[in-house]
Amino acid sequence: MYAVVKRRVYTLLDPVEIDSPWEKWFDGAVVVLIFLNTLAVILETVEPLSRQYGSWFAGFERFSVLFFSIEYVLRLWTITQNPRYKHPVAGRLRWMSGFGALVDLCAILPFYLPLLFAFDLRFIRMLRLTRLLRFFKLGRYLRAARVIRTVLREKKEELSLSLIITFCLIVVASCVMYFVEHDAQPDKFSSIPETMWWSVATLTTVGYGDMYPVTALGKTLTAVISILGIGMFALPAGILASGFSDAWKKRTSENACPHCGCDL
Repeated sequence: MYAVVKRRVYTLLDPVEIDSPWEKWFDGAVVVLIFLNTLAVILETVEPLSRQYGSWFAGFERFSVLFFSIEYVLRLWTITQNPRYKHPVAGRLRWMSGFGALVDLCAILPFYLPLLFAFDLRFIRMLRLTRLLRFFKLGRYLRAARVIRTVLREKKEELSLSLIITFCLIVVASCVMYFVEHDAQPDKFSSIPETMWWSVATLTTVGYGDMYPVTALGKTLTAVISILGIGMFALPAGILASGFSDAWKKRTSENACPHCGCDL
């Protein structure tokens, strides 16, 4: 009986193993609760709403903390049903050190810390912002989020290389522009780190206008760097688009008939 209940709770909490309508309803309820928590954090910063409905926000927060605390404890109890964490001690410790479990813990821990320790009110307000971490719990319940994680994992080398190249371009552009514009605008291009702000704004084609070259050479370099920036910052998007395309083809080939395209 104990093993049956434990297995049932595990399958209920694990969104990958959805076998019954109850599990679908539970996952849907958790997703709605997460969205409501995020909305509550946002609306609570509106002073008139906070004054008028402060007790409602506080009550909803206590309910959410209770719900997610029970969820965390039940996950910790049933995680040994997963073959990766089957050891009763080492398996649970391994699960607790994972990203998902840490997000779960950080989403509820700030509620309990002020009850155990005395903190400055400003620090408590900062801790309350960690409630937004509950939003990242959606990754466990949305199939699209799992696809995103898979794509990022498969394309991590290409993405890392493109980000390294982009960072190198920012550094090179900042160094060159600093030496070109420093004498003409010592207050704007005062150092290479200060010039990096201009490089990021230019390479992303945002162009805030607070820093811009005035020399002919500087303007020419800005035109070249802007053109390079369009291609460099579009490179990660192209890599991700390719990854999503491959993931979709793999998914359709596994779940669809190769002849008619219908679900198997």
